[in-house]
This record gives sequence, C-alpha cells and structure tokens, in this order.
Amino acid sequence: MAVRLTQRVLKTQTPFLSRGYPMLVTKEKTEDVAHTKTALQKKLTRTDIPSAQYGGRHAVTMLPGGGIGPELMTYIRDIFAFCGAPIDFEVVEINPSTEGNEDLEYAITSIKRNGVALKGNIETKSQSLTEMSRNVAIRNELDLFVNVVHCKSFPGIPARHKDVDIVLIRQNTDGEYAMLEHESVKGVVESMKVVSLENAERVARFAFEYARQNGRKKVTTIHKANIMKLSDGLFLEVAKKVHKEYPELEHNNMIIDNTCMQLVSNPHQFDVMNMPNLYGTIVSNVICGLIGGAGLLSGRNYGDHYAIFEPGTRNTGTAIAGKNIANPVAMIMASVDMLNHTGHKEHARIIKDATYETVVTKGVRTPGIHEIFFVSKSEKFMNPFYIDLGGTNSSTDVVQSVLDILSTRRVH
Repeated sequence: MAVRLTQRVLKTQTPFLSRGYPMLVTKEKTEDVAHTKTALQKKLTRTDIPSAQYGGRHAVTMLPGGGIGPELMTYIRDIFAFCGAPIDFEVVEINPSTEGNEDLEYAITSIKRNGVALKGNIETKSQSLTEMSRNVAIRNELDLFVNVVHCKSFPGIPARHKDVDIVLIRQNTDGEYAMLEHESVKGVVESMKVVSLENAERVARFAFEYARQNGRKKVTTIHKANIMKLSDGLFLEVAKKVHKEYPELEHNNMIIDNTCMQLVSNPHQFDVMNMPNLYGTIVSNVICGLIGGAGLLSGRNYGDHYAIFEPGTRNTGTAIAGKNIANPVAMIMASVDMLNHTGHKEHARIIKDATYETVVTKGVRTPGIHEIFFVSKSEKFMNPFYIDLGGTNSSTDVVQSVLDILSTRRVH
C-alpha cells in the first residue's frame, strides 16, 4: 500500500477520494508481503488530473491553529482568491484552551469528508492527562503514517550551508508520540515508545519508492539501535529487509546523535532520510536552521485515504504572532503542495514561481525574528542566529509581492 501511496503522490495515480469507484483495500497475502497491490490496482495506471468534487472545485479543510497560523491562513485565502484557485476552504477553529475534544472531533470529521486539509500548528494548552495533543490525535485518527519534508536551499538566502537538497521521510504515528505514559509508582513516570513492524515497513517502503521514483540515489535510516535494541533495532532491520527489493539504491544507517553532527558539518552526504517519529522532529528542525529557518519549508502528511499539508517544522510561532514579521513562505509552499495533490498543477506552478521570484530574485524577505529564552531582549536583536531570512520586509510585503507577480501571470 505504501508503494501505491507513493505513486499517487508522484502523480502516477489519482487520489482515492476523487476516483469513480470504491476505495480499494490492500490484501495482505502473508505477514512477509504486506502492503502489496491487488490485481485490480495493478491495472490502474491513469495519470489524468483527478475529478473535482463540486462543480470543478475542491473543498479543503483549513485548520488555522494557534500563534501565527490564523494570519498565515488569511494570506493563503487572499492569494487563492487573487489567482482564482478552484478551492473552497472549510475553516475549522480549534480552541486550544478548551477541556473537551468537540472541536477536534469536528475537525477530523471535516477532513474525512473533504479528504484534504491545510493546517497550522494547533496548541494544546490544557495540562489535563485526559487531553491529548490535537496535532498527534489528528495524525493518529486519520492514519497519516508518513511525513515528507523536502529540505532544499533557496539561492541567496543567508545560511550555514548552500545547495542542500535532502528529503526527510518520517514515521508519523508510532514512537514516543504514541502518548502512552503512566506513573508506575509515586515519582516514577514511564513513557512507552511503540515501534510496529507494519508501520516501520510502510514508511521504509515509502522512502525507497520515493527515492526510486524521483531519481534519488541513497536512503539513510536514522536510529538509536545501539541503545534501544528492540524498538529501533526493529525499525532498522525492517529498512534493511525492504532495501533488498531496491538493489539499484544505496542504503546506509546512522545513529541519531551522529546524524545531527553530520548534518551540521556536511549535510550534502544525505539524500533521502528514513526515520522514526521523534528523530524526524529533531532532524527537520536542525536542517531548517541550517538552510534559512523555520519559515521556508513545507511538510506533507499522507495516509492511505487522507492528506494534510502544513509548515515543515510545525512551529506555532506564538512569540511573533500579530507582529507582521512571520515568514509566510512555508505556509504558501504547503498550499502549493495541496494544489498539486488535488490536481491543480497550473495554479500550484504560478504561485510557487511567484513566491520563488519574491524571495530569491526580488529579495523581499521577512526578518523572521524568533523568541529564544536563554538570551535577554537586548541581545536578541544583535544575535545573528535570530535572523531567519535576513530581510527587512513585513509579512504583508512578501504577500503583496507575490500578488503583484501573479497579476502578470495567467493560468492556462
């Protein structure tokens, strides 16, 4: 099934929810051959753009989230309206301060109805043990088993390294994010890390299939199997087993702490990276810091039936909310990914090109100042590590530049 999903993402198949026949369920013939295609699926090789749901338009769930999310979503709606993107957003607000899960349940229902969502990071302020992380709950409920972040440098952006081009493939529902914690005795808390053979195989197969379909050469599996011999050991062994089906690709593995050091010293050695959940959070933030900050990269979350698009580092940005300095590029690129997913490739292309021209060619960039807690406010504005893109423009300046460029383009 991971192979089928990857092919759909790569536009060799149309999305489930847009097809004119019932959803197909993969039959697992044996325990060793999971997630393979049925005979009917093998016949499906169409590459046409999926049919829109309502009169040539797609309904998409929009979850603004907290922090800078609401203002970024306003920019997205302005850009889509300006270029005539055939998307109707169903906006669902989730109150981070509520004790119940009614808002969350409605959001999940909306995504199941529409099949696609554009999402900001959702805060969960309640400290009650009965309240789960809304972000994790959405991914688990919809079985969004894989997260994809394409970490590629923007020319001209101040960064520690140039010409970085790495694809992160992250397991999205297992690991430490299983949210299984308990206090075994007073003062002793145990947190379970869950690694399942099924999900480890799904993400490994997705990673290798992605590498094959995109002309990549190498997959690196990130782990800590030297310490967590059973959990990470299983994740690593499954990746080695799946690799045997892709002999043309190189496969190696690296311990997570060494990975962080290698990324800082020589990120160009990496191509596609396959990793468990928590390590994906760490690695994606390290790479974003290396190539220009959290406001540049988009993230894609895929399951067998649903997809959610969001900024790649999943930062709320509460400290800069409402200050008109948040970098909107990551959310714009997430919306571009969403347009590609729904088949509106021309709209995706012109928005992506306009954003690239704004940031790279015209140099319209935000300062992207982020709050860090170990320095004083007086030091904050002098420390170069606070500068995201090194620009002097506001968020609205960036968006207006995109709109100005779009005014000269036509969608065919």
